[in-house]
Amino acid sequence: MIKYTSQYQTKFEEFGNLYQMKLNQKNRWIQLGFHLPWDKLVSIYEKHFSNQGSVSIHPRIVIGSLIIKHKMNLSDEATVQIIEENPYMQFFLGLDEFSPHPLFSPSLFVEWRKKLGNETFNKFTDVLIKICFSEHMEHPLKGKTAIQARTKNKGKLKLDATVADQYITYPNDLGLLNKAREKTEIIIDELFENLRDELPIKPRTYRNVARKKFLVESKKRQKNKKTLRSAIRYMLNCLDRNIRYINELLDLLESKKSQFSIPFKQMRELWIIQTLNDQQRQMYQDKSNRCDHRIVSINQPHVRPIVRGKAGKKVEFGSKPGLTLTDGFVKAETLEWEAYNESADLIPHVKAYKELYGYYPDLVQVDRIYGTNKNRKWCKENNIRMTVAPKGKSKKLTAYEKKKRRKETNERNHIEGKIGQAKQGYRLNSIKAKLSKTSDAWIGITLFITNLVKFAQLNNFQF
Repeated sequence: MIKYTSQYQTKFEEFGNLYQMKLNQKNRWIQLGFHLPWDKLVSIYEKHFSNQGSVSIHPRIVIGSLIIKHKMNLSDEATVQIIEENPYMQFFLGLDEFSPHPLFSPSLFVEWRKKLGNETFNKFTDVLIKICFSEHMEHPLKGKTAIQARTKNKGKLKLDATVADQYITYPNDLGLLNKAREKTEIIIDELFENLRDELPIKPRTYRNVARKKFLVESKKRQKNKKTLRSAIRYMLNCLDRNIRYINELLDLLESKKSQFSIPFKQMRELWIIQTLNDQQRQMYQDKSNRCDHRIVSINQPHVRPIVRGKAGKKVEFGSKPGLTLTDGFVKAETLEWEAYNESADLIPHVKAYKELYGYYPDLVQVDRIYGTNKNRKWCKENNIRMTVAPKGKSKKLTAYEKKKRRKETNERNHIEGKIGQAKQGYRLNSIKAKLSKTSDAWIGITLFITNLVKFAQLNNFQF
């Protein structure tokens, strides 16, 4: 059950006895607390929670705490602690008076991230856009015919894709196989303890020899392909033997009708390890470094390697968001964990722009990868210009047309700057959530923070 008090019932003068402390009303948290449309944000937030059961944490506290966490780049525990110490932040969260105690358990952040995905924060951003640019928006059929609304395009839309890097150990085949071997050995030990009366001798895993071979190869500064391949083959054989032992021990437990069962977390890891083993064995036999749906982390099997071709960083590991930037506000309209061609994003993203603003953009600012025949044809049919160079023999342009085209092409760099702001300022390049759902929410709130900075600029205060 959600209990919420409207933002219009909270006044600075009524914040306990702290008004006597002469708090600065121009503080960024107080200013943001006054300007944010809390009622509209909460109406979106409430759709993810049931009205039954016990009273949950105040929605404004939930939304505000997520904003504080990602704006300040804090851990879950540090966020709870800094809110406990800071009266400005407590006013921002809508408290009636200062509380010297923790408002909630840090573990609740995980539950919130599970329920609030990227789409929720996209809707939050739409609310901010409507507040800032409502006078420019219109319904496509309001006072106009369908044909008139179709031809009147306004605004600019910038598109690009990036990778939200997951916070994982940099993967390599030998390291993944060694970690999988260690996890299977733990399972074998636990199964043997429950079958000690039936089996006098523990199955031999040669773990000390395998560990030594792994350390010898992994510590080499210069990798030798022949010795590395030999070490990988040894690890694969160890993993095959361990998986066979586990299956035999499980069969024996079942025949004895034992009450012992592997915990779900370990069973899930075993399924992942079996898939990893199959992938690595196939790549070893094919002498290849590629396979479909390749696992690069046992703890986070949804993470995929994504080739980007960036200088010094050809491969990144995480999800691939397809971003849109309009009027300084950025959203991840597409969010995929598998690598995909971002040119497919153009048409649905432009349609999303029309759904929000009521009309198509006049100009779509993209790089060459979006210039497919399908995209060019669709944009031409809807009177939308693109910054992609036209196909065929180029016509001669006037000096003004050249200057205009150069300016529109260079403006696409704004979305690159927004990506840099999110990555360097708010850790979009270091997603520390463990699940795919919580990672999606982490990406959404990170981009929403950059939009709050823009929202503050448009409302003449610093954030």
